[in-house]
Amino acid sequence: MAEMLAGRLHLTDRALRMETVPVPEPAHGQVRIRVAAAGVCLSDVHLIDGTLSPLYLPGDVVTLGHEVAGTVDTLGEGVTGWQPGQRVLLQAGERDQRGTVFTRGVDYDGGWAEYAVASAETLVPIPDDLPFEQACIIPDAVSTPWAAVTDTGRTRPGEAVAVWGVGGLGAHAVQLLRLVGAAPVIALDPLDAARDRALALGADAVFDPADAALRDAVLGLTGGRGLDVAFDFAGVTPVREQALTLLGRRGRLVLAGIANKPVTIASDSPFNYLQQAVLGHYGSEAEHVVQLVSLAGQGRLDLRASVSDVLPLADAPEAVRRAQSKEGDPIRLILRP
Repeated sequence: MAEMLAGRLHLTDRALRMETVPVPEPAHGQVRIRVAAAGVCLSDVHLIDGTLSPLYLPGDVVTLGHEVAGTVDTLGEGVTGWQPGQRVLLQAGERDQRGTVFTRGVDYDGGWAEYAVASAETLVPIPDDLPFEQACIIPDAVSTPWAAVTDTGRTRPGEAVAVWGVGGLGAHAVQLLRLVGAAPVIALDPLDAARDRALALGADAVFDPADAALRDAVLGLTGGRGLDVAFDFAGVTPVREQALTLLGRRGRLVLAGIANKPVTIASDSPFNYLQQAVLGHYGSEAEHVVQLVSLAGQGRLDLRASVSDVLPLADAPEAVRRAQSKEGDPIRLILRP
């Protein structure tokens, strides 16, 4: 039986182990993918450190990796419309007939491996000129903020927006907000490097959230009206409290970061009078990934700056350490089998 290397999370002791396991065989309706690139997400880090746990995993061991791209290797029984060698990315998860969402690399084996199997319905073709290292991060690092911007936030051209937290998701949010015509795009982060990155990605202005003159600066940039949409990608309570004070009439606060804390509105009187809203956001839909692949393929979305480094699959523990410690302030680290 053929074997391969895989990064396996053992939940009993929250240990990531690089192990040799059998190459998976595609079942009916599945396709086996030869993995070319897989992203390292903070969600992977949180699965290892115990902050997150799988909801539907049948067992206590799983191959990590929900951001995956590669080539079609073998078709399972009943699969049509795909050919070996086709370049694809994999959706980060899928729904069953009851609508339950199962996440790749969490509830079933993912792409931190030389090969991965996937339902044929979760494959998305990618153009030849889109590198695997960029394609693999679309189904989360890029699609999650894209869905927050376009669907949950309903951002319209000319609206004044702000992004708190310019990490893996927030950095793409800045880029995507500019793409949809929001203006001005304001980025807030306590780290100098993150603010510099936001400017390079198209932010019109950047601030440290602790800046005492922040409110006056935002009002000045927005003609006194305040923010139309505020995006919390930091997932911390002070961000929510600060963002709510900067919203204008019909302003929306989109909670894309998860704090596991109460959301407090200081006073319902101005909140109601100004008809403001707090909107929860999570993940993305399959259509968002397809949209982004199209945008990248047509040259409207440049993800070159998103790939902070590429490491061999065998170095997955080192990639996790760097992601957790934020060494080098990465947007995304990529594993290459």
